[in-house]
Amino acid sequence: MSDEHIVSSFDEDMTQLGDLLLEMGHVVTSQLQAATRALRKEDRELAKEVIAGDKELNRLESELNDLAIKILALRQPFATDLRKVVGTLKSAGHFERMGDLSRNMAQRTNTITKAEAETGSIETLIRMSEIVQVMTNSILTAYQRMDEELAEEVRAQDETVDRLHNSLFREMLTYMMEDPRNISGCMHVMFMAKNIERMGDNVADIATEIIYMTTGNWPEESRVKKDKTSRIIVEPDA
Repeated sequence: MSDEHIVSSFDEDMTQLGDLLLEMGHVVTSQLQAATRALRKEDRELAKEVIAGDKELNRLESELNDLAIKILALRQPFATDLRKVVGTLKSAGHFERMGDLSRNMAQRTNTITKAEAETGSIETLIRMSEIVQVMTNSILTAYQRMDEELAEEVRAQDETVDRLHNSLFREMLTYMMEDPRNISGCMHVMFMAKNIERMGDNVADIATEIIYMTTGNWPEESRVKKDKTSRIIVEPDA
């Protein structure tokens, strides 16, 4: 086998690896968008489609994992190529977890709809979802271009998601204190918001991987983390 053929086969494998990750990212964005729309419209059938669609994401991750192992075992990449294979493998794990979180959102939508639970305003949650969708699309562009500056911008955007999460958490606590009948619905909304906040974290982690793939160095500054929900206390009125 000629060296030229080996190089060509390696390039094809690397291209396919990247294409699989991009496809996973597009599926994740679609799943989150559908899960959010199902909640807004109280659409149980659409929520069921989101739950069923998680299988496609798992299939893509399995295919990507197999290809990454093949490249590492047979091609023995080094330097930039090695970083890209390992970083892509880790990023696929983040996308898979995002798919699980979208599925959980859809499951809770079904529960809320069946119970006809009162949840109050969900506009903040929807706004959180929209930001994470934008972050995901941007991180796919950053991966395609190996653009560390865009990846840094995506890492910074996660702070907005955290702040919205804090605001929603306070709102739901207050709403539940006003009327105990709101507790069930509000708790499910709070869990959904946490799912979206975690998705933002996953996208930010992929951004970190891209920075390392591109530069060979981890970001010098730790990512700003503004999720304070574990420390929020709302006191009842006297």
